[in-house]
Amino acid sequence: MTGMFAVSKAGHDKGRMYIIMKEEGEYVYLADGKTRTIENPKKKKKKHIQPVKTGIDEALAEKIRSEQTIYNEEIKFAIKIRAK
Repeated sequence: MTGMFAVSKAGHDKGRMYIIMKEEGEYVYLADGKTRTIENPKKKKKKHIQPVKTGIDEALAEKIRSEQTIYNEEIKFAIKIRAK
């Protein structure tokens, strides 16, 4: 699931789109580049998100998997393109 888009299904951020940065057991770490940056990702249970199967940004997903430097602007741009 790392590198996929996901939409929050519960909480005060319901309906907000994120990118899954990391998985840890039943939790995922999400970033949107604005309120939830790479330095401070949101920890959320997997049951509270809806992964989006289509429109994965392969370049960004590969950077996440290979632990390369990722910038918040890249995440914001990917989400903006996906929302269109």
